[in-house]
Amino acid sequence: MKLSTFDSILDEIEALSPEDQLALLDIMQRRLRDRRRDEIAANIAQAKKEYQSGHVFRGTVDEAIAELIGSHEEVY
Repeated sequence: MKLSTFDSILDEIEALSPEDQLALLDIMQRRLRDRRRDEIAANIAQAKKEYQSGHVFRGTVDEAIAELIGSHEEVY
């Protein structure tokens, strides 16, 4: 979004009554929460899919670090 468009939106919001600004704030917070909830649900679905297909690492932290170090050394 262009800055001038963003600024004009802010100006429009400023022109609203305090009650309408609070209502808008409530609506935007709810929409942002819903969007974030949808993103989390999509991430969970993707993680479940990867887990079920065996595309996840299973092991201890030390094993994960060792694998990462081993992968890193293979690059060089």
